[in-house]
Amino acid sequence: MALNQDALNALRIERSDGPAPSSGSRSRIILIVATVIIIAAFGAWWLSANRAVDVETIEVTATRSASNNVASVLDASGYVVARRIATVSAKSMGQVEEVLIDTGDRVTQGQVLARLDGSTVRKQVELSTQQLEATRAQLDDVHARLINAQHAAKRADQLREEKLISEADHDTALANLASLEAQYAAAQHQVAASESNMKVQQQTLTDLAVRAPFAGVVVAKAAQPGEIISPMSAGGFTRTGIATIVDMESLEIEVDVNESFIHRVKPDQKTEAVLDAYPDWTIPSHVISIVPTADRAKATVKVRVGFDKLDPRILPDMGVKVRFMDNGSESSSAGASLIELPSTAIVNDSNHRYVWRINDGKVERVAVSTGVERDGKIQILAGVQVGDHLVNHPIDTLQDGMKIKSRN
Repeated sequence: MALNQDALNALRIERSDGPAPSSGSRSRIILIVATVIIIAAFGAWWLSANRAVDVETIEVTATRSASNNVASVLDASGYVVARRIATVSAKSMGQVEEVLIDTGDRVTQGQVLARLDGSTVRKQVELSTQQLEATRAQLDDVHARLINAQHAAKRADQLREEKLISEADHDTALANLASLEAQYAAAQHQVAASESNMKVQQQTLTDLAVRAPFAGVVVAKAAQPGEIISPMSAGGFTRTGIATIVDMESLEIEVDVNESFIHRVKPDQKTEAVLDAYPDWTIPSHVISIVPTADRAKATVKVRVGFDKLDPRILPDMGVKVRFMDNGSESSSAGASLIELPSTAIVNDSNHRYVWRINDGKVERVAVSTGVERDGKIQILAGVQVGDHLVNHPIDTLQDGMKIKSRN
């Protein structure tokens, strides 16, 4: 089939006769566009860097201590401990027959906590009882023969005076009397020994009942029926105790005070304790004693602090912060003060605390050392001073040197 030449010519594209753009023109266009983008980015950065961030600010002021306007001279951390705590065990090794308490139970002094298997000891008590009865029977037999010998000796004396018996018969009667007297004394000693042996066996049977040495609370239950317990470690799976009891009336605080500041602590000094579990609760307390030895490794001295009044919320091993009050110096009577900040102004970062301080309209990050926390406020030991202005509720995007616009 013949091709239509006119149709092919209609499909032909006519090219422009103008000159094509050179490579130099394209480079200038790219340079202009890149310059515009850089200028726009710089302008956006400049506007962002010089834009003031709107933040809430507070002023650092001096406050009074919560204890009759008495200033704190030292803050330390420690733990609640019990002076009376015991892991109760049996006096002898044996198998647990029953356990009568559970964790959290309150017990009284002398209350039975558990009982050990006493089948063998009961048989020993029965045996000692029978032995005692036998020795008593022997004593009665010797006593009866002794009485008869006494009468015989008395008659021998009379017959000797009347010259009716020989000296040999008289001596035989006296010897028989002395022998029976010795036998009677020995039988008495045997009865006493049997009685003591029976008392020992009865005491062993009584000791199978494990009793509370004092009133307190069971904080740990260590044994179950069927287990073997021993007052001394016997290895393997042998238990050494039935339960652990804490006397809740003996709770106090132990804190480690740096030896550089131990001179600020005195016996009977008033203190304030704040449990980590109850940061808004201030507990009146006092110094019991300063333990007269130092820890060489930590360079600290242990201080015992007692609660003025115990409370059921106070539990052993709780963490606690203690504020030692200076109620005897002239500076405190003159109205010494301390610095407290709302916890909302303090930022925690990897176990470190800091605040944002305002300086010439810009913010700067300042590390702070903190003390007792209570009622939503934290005591500041170092880092800021009275009159400083800080950012409250700081935002995450704050950076050193950033301009801010403050609002109270």
